[in-house]
Amino acid sequence: MDEITVLHQEGDEFAILVRDHVIRVDQPYRSGGRDAGPTPVELFVASLAACAAHYGRRYLARHGLRSEGLEVTADYTMSMARPARIPRVRLQVRCPTDLPATHLEGLKRAMEGCTVHNTLHRPPAVRLEIEQPASKAA
Repeated sequence: MDEITVLHQEGDEFAILVRDHVIRVDQPYRSGGRDAGPTPVELFVASLAACAAHYGRRYLARHGLRSEGLEVTADYTMSMARPARIPRVRLQVRCPTDLPATHLEGLKRAMEGCTVHNTLHRPPAVRLEIEQPASKAA
């Protein structure tokens, strides 16, 4: 089982520990944060875009096509209704080279088959467990 740890730093800033990597998340100044990193929502959308890009690059490489310069841009909207959520994400892919129609469709299928995209279509069961510090015996 892979484990990721999130540690509170200061204010709205958290450090996310992933293997030997540290990713900082925070809120923008306008939302009361110090803008020390992307927001958790931005990181979520970024993970979808990065996963799709990874699968796209692998598809291009597998077919002997140029992958240098592959670019994926993501934009999203936040719902104004409750519960807080992202109702729409759009990924725009800029191919590094002209691709025949068969490879355009293959590239699209590969990118839509990325792990994050698949997870959004079949969301995992999320279980939240709260631990409290052990109280001192009286």
